[in-house]
Amino acid sequence: MRQITVLGNNSGRNAGDAAILGNLLRDVSDEFSDILFKVPTTHPGFIRDNFGEFNVKPVPLLPWYGALKNFGLPLAVAMLNTDLILICDNILFDRKFYNPLFNNLASISLVAPFCKRRNIPIVMYNCSIGPIDFPYGKKALQKVLDASDLVITRDRQTGELLDQLELRYPELIQHADCALNTEPTAGAQLQRIIETEGLFQNPNGTIGFNVNAYIDNWSMTGVYSQDDFCRVVGESVDRIIEAFDVDVLFVCTQIMDLENTGRCIGYSGHKDRIKVVSNKTYTYQDLAALLGRLELHIGLRTHTLIFCAAVGTPMVDISSYPKSRGFMRTIGQEDRFIAFENLNPDHILSVVGDVWDHRAGIREAMQPTVMEEKRKASASAKLLRKYLA
Repeated sequence: MRQITVLGNNSGRNAGDAAILGNLLRDVSDEFSDILFKVPTTHPGFIRDNFGEFNVKPVPLLPWYGALKNFGLPLAVAMLNTDLILICDNILFDRKFYNPLFNNLASISLVAPFCKRRNIPIVMYNCSIGPIDFPYGKKALQKVLDASDLVITRDRQTGELLDQLELRYPELIQHADCALNTEPTAGAQLQRIIETEGLFQNPNGTIGFNVNAYIDNWSMTGVYSQDDFCRVVGESVDRIIEAFDVDVLFVCTQIMDLENTGRCIGYSGHKDRIKVVSNKTYTYQDLAALLGRLELHIGLRTHTLIFCAAVGTPMVDISSYPKSRGFMRTIGQEDRFIAFENLNPDHILSVVGDVWDHRAGIREAMQPTVMEEKRKASASAKLLRKYLA
């Protein structure tokens, strides 16, 4: 039986990361029948409980196994004893480079050259790369690229970054994010969630919102304090509720975001019109289904935008992450964003109002582009055949 080691953010705390892993496992399993997936993780039970339908083996990244998260023996063993390594999501960046609790690039770059010596192929699979802001980050990334056989990106921005940094890289193919092929919860199961949470009772509709736990525009020039940000979001939610007579649903795809979500709601004067759902309670398939029932969504985390595209919901990007802008650009929605320097209730309401007025046309216009992106995302599995022959 052939083995694939899958490197990503697989702790179970982020619904977007779970969607990447779940769809990757399905796509590759559909293409190959005799694969054992080894998944390094700080939460082995999450992998077993949520992906047990696949032939998957969690690799515990825990101190009593000799690991400080991704730094230590378990990751090295998983990378050096496999037939293929897949690097997924957006884990190759140099922010907090020397902190293994946060950064993956440093640890992977230490082991990657030894994988090359053992002729273990490394494929960057439907991934993004960056930001890379420091010489040591560039050097580490080059070591990983030198050991890699193929780079499959999920956006055009990654290739542009590699060229801008003048890095050497192997064959590069632009495909799409695995999470686009998420199959949303439906039928009686979805209806139970809606009834339990008391959602979608307003005949005028519901607008979605998403924030994260930290204010960071990934250029190290943060514009707002956390308190300022939460106040702006709370006031903007009120303006949206009053302008369109809608309800608002905060959708948290990362458990750590719940506290900041509560702070934002605390600044609202219409708390009775606001609901919250999160991946603390619901699966990524559930959250995708709920996003599909919105009129539109304003999102900071990239995967709320990706889920919206998957289910046909118009979205606005609060532009914090390069990968978010890259994704919006890929699906032809890059003009629908709110830059941090323009993050104020008046501007937010203006952008949201434009999307509200054109939401039916946006849904229709997105469909063919998103369908093609879905096809490309699943097609990446076929490119692995030459490494698993």
